[in-house]
Amino acid sequence: MTLEVALPPSPDSGARGASGAVLARAVDSLLRRQHPDGHWMGELESNASITAEYVLLGRYLEVVDPAREAAAVRHLLGEQGEDGGYPMAPGLEGDVSITTEVMVALRAAGLPRSHPQVEAARRFVAAHGGVEATRMFTRLWLALGGLWPWRELPAVPPEWVLLPGRFPGSIYDLASWARATTVPLSILRTQETVFPLSQPTPDELPRGARGRAAGTWGWRVAERLARHYERLPWTPTRRLALSRAERWVLDHQEADGSWAGIQPPWVYGLMALRARGLGLDHPAVRSGLAALESFGIEDEQGFRLQACISPVWDTALAVWALADAGLPGDHPAIRRGVEWLMGREVRRPGDWAVRRPGVTPGGWPFELFNDQYPDTDDTAVVLCALTAAGHRRHEPGEVGAAMERAIRWLLAMQGEDGGFGAFDVDNRRSWVEHLPTSDFGEVLDPPSPDVTAHVVEALVRCGGDDLEPARLRALAWLRRSEEGSGAYYGRWGVNYVYGAAAVAPALAVRDDPADRERLLRLGQWVIEHQHADGSFGESVLSYHEPQHIGRGEATPSQTAWALLALLAAARGSGELDRDGRLRAAAESAAQSLAETQLPDGGWDDPYFTGTGFPRAFYLRYRLYATVFPVMALARFSAPGRELGSSW
Repeated sequence: MTLEVALPPSPDSGARGASGAVLARAVDSLLRRQHPDGHWMGELESNASITAEYVLLGRYLEVVDPAREAAAVRHLLGEQGEDGGYPMAPGLEGDVSITTEVMVALRAAGLPRSHPQVEAARRFVAAHGGVEATRMFTRLWLALGGLWPWRELPAVPPEWVLLPGRFPGSIYDLASWARATTVPLSILRTQETVFPLSQPTPDELPRGARGRAAGTWGWRVAERLARHYERLPWTPTRRLALSRAERWVLDHQEADGSWAGIQPPWVYGLMALRARGLGLDHPAVRSGLAALESFGIEDEQGFRLQACISPVWDTALAVWALADAGLPGDHPAIRRGVEWLMGREVRRPGDWAVRRPGVTPGGWPFELFNDQYPDTDDTAVVLCALTAAGHRRHEPGEVGAAMERAIRWLLAMQGEDGGFGAFDVDNRRSWVEHLPTSDFGEVLDPPSPDVTAHVVEALVRCGGDDLEPARLRALAWLRRSEEGSGAYYGRWGVNYVYGAAAVAPALAVRDDPADRERLLRLGQWVIEHQHADGSFGESVLSYHEPQHIGRGEATPSQTAWALLALLAAARGSGELDRDGRLRAAAESAAQSLAETQLPDGGWDDPYFTGTGFPRAFYLRYRLYATVFPVMALARFSAPGRELGSSW
């Protein structure tokens, strides 16, 4: 199979065929993005609330850099929609919670109430229910600035941290990200911490109707009891609980000064430590503030803060894609990428060890530093990248030993049902979903098809009869996760197109005859959602409303995901694809990628295709638009290697 595309010759391609020209330019583009130390890292873009909260944090802790704040304000002003609001993702309507946070941040930074864009934001909030319509975490930020009464927010008793980790009802029933946020939040809520703002004033906030208290009736009763406890003249466990919560926060700070490598627990952790009396010169506070700046990006558009960074994930995907494109394992770019990944292996126990005590640490995180929370998804993709680069689990030396540790850790993280969550194991106690504080994103980390599929593929690639029981259990879970006819949910990417790209290679690489019809169904589902020009797109609205599933404006990353799924489905379904529809659809998708390639050899995603929390928080991985087309076109251009360089 070859890619027949009429492209004008470029200085890099010479007389090479069109297929080679498209892929070669894309490979060159990806190689240029590698950092000197061997890693790749594209910007991880989210919505304006992250930068707004950065501005508010500076004001609350009185650590304002005037030039940096002015740059952040410039960025925020440039992100406002025509309706005056600020959306969750490009192409969506404004969001009342995000818009409220930006409005308050702009006022706190000194913009007058009469500023046209402040007024536009205020009108938007008023028209969408006022501050009462915002999520609890937005009102928390208002309370921290003295703009909202703490008594109207749910109680978060710090005594929660006193429960043993394996005890039902402990904070370890929460997903890792929710746990890391809740502990510092319990300090701020209990102490009713206020960092008073001079502006705006409470009367400026657009008000709406009072909403009904969140949570079930049972939790409303529990909330009332917690409030009564807070008002008692003597609370015997309160001092101990606050001290233990403070210690928990300090113990969970990473080597670079972050918390969990993500913005929410980081900013709440800093404010909680200040609320507990730690000064700006305390090592934990000082390093936390300094490290936060490293997540920032400043350019002609101003300053914006990333909610997270993705160097391990991006590097593993880039190594894997380049290996699929034919670069040998001893190529300098791949060799340096592998060496860099070896330096990021997690070698100490984290929060996962509470439910899996005695397991030898291993695996990789998503970020530069996140030893508390390595994750199964990154670990699986790193293993796939290492095998694609020619490494094997039993080879002597550093790489083989790291692979073996990662495999053993992955096996320990498999759930009782055979599936894999991202950060925790068997994290499915649904009572936490009914907490009054659970109004923003997911609070559980159950198994998902995309993560489980990546682990299945990694275990198959790594080989060994000793892994077969785990592979079979994971595969059985994956088969059960099929929705409708051939669709698979995407937890960490948008959405069913991402699920298809993960599941199809995992099923095909097993080469089990029992999966041939399943792969055919999956491929047919993908075809049903292909655009007339061969491209694919799926809106983040697919998490909100069923009619958007598999549908949306085209993006290069999603077109590449669909191409990966089609290639694997065609290979795995074999003779069942009698009319060659899967391969024809793959050719059309590849053609679309070729026709939309930019002059620099890459592509650009116009919409968000990454998922933080379904229905609440979305991301644009800037590297996705190049790394996945490289991987997909490489497999398309090499007959018999549709499943990657090792196959």
